[in-house]
Amino acid sequence: MNHATAADGTRIHYDVLGEGEPLLLLNGQALDLEMWDGVREEFARSHRVVRMDFRGTGGSDAPLDGPYSLGLFARDALAVLDSLGIERAHIHGFSMGGKVAQALAHAAPERVGALVLGATAPGGENEVPRAHSSTVALRKAATEEGRSLIAELFYTPAWAAEHPETVDRILPRGPMRALRLHFAAGTGYDGWDLLPEITAPTLVVHGEDDALTPVGNAELLAVRIPGAELLVLPGLRHGYVHEGSPKATEAVLDFLARNPIGA
Repeated sequence: MNHATAADGTRIHYDVLGEGEPLLLLNGQALDLEMWDGVREEFARSHRVVRMDFRGTGGSDAPLDGPYSLGLFARDALAVLDSLGIERAHIHGFSMGGKVAQALAHAAPERVGALVLGATAPGGENEVPRAHSSTVALRKAATEEGRSLIAELFYTPAWAAEHPETVDRILPRGPMRALRLHFAAGTGYDGWDLLPEITAPTLVVHGEDDALTPVGNAELLAVRIPGAELLVLPGLRHGYVHEGSPKATEAVLDFLARNPIGA
């Protein structure tokens, strides 16, 4: 098991697959790197794909003295890139990972090639809020009741029923205290004023029927980030990366090919 060491000594688990321009995948809130199973293999056909577990999840250490922040997660991501000798990488962040990607692109623009923001939002008072029922589902995600609630938010019912192993991979994995720290980090982020300063070529991708992170947030990001492209996928919910494959994957690969590192 591969680990990078963050500035405070926390060990951050990662893995690598494929060859080509580096592509760093950033997970959703309280999810581990296995959420990308079935998708990263397609990315790895043309990219050196790096996945990581945020602190508190998967194979990474889980310091519980907190607080966590998305800026801290971004610094952990840079520690992973440093450990691999990667000076610059494309960044694909999903959900909370999309907010981490925003923070990283602002704090270290020289380390970012192209930026893909999936099913995410700007945070703060400008974010289009989710319904209270969706927040309740997030808080219950680690329970048996929560499994069905989260599955419905991520996927259409028929698709979820046919892919139970994918549903299992989008459930939280980590100590309950760490899961609470993740929730606080995600809800405490406000990147609104940072968005106009993002210089990386950016693709915003979102499911049209996303109730967990309403699609209006994608439109805000696309307008706020200079030159950003927007792809809204009809009929899909929060988990478009899985249910929307291969279309969503191919759209990301096409965008990265049009915006190579060093161009």
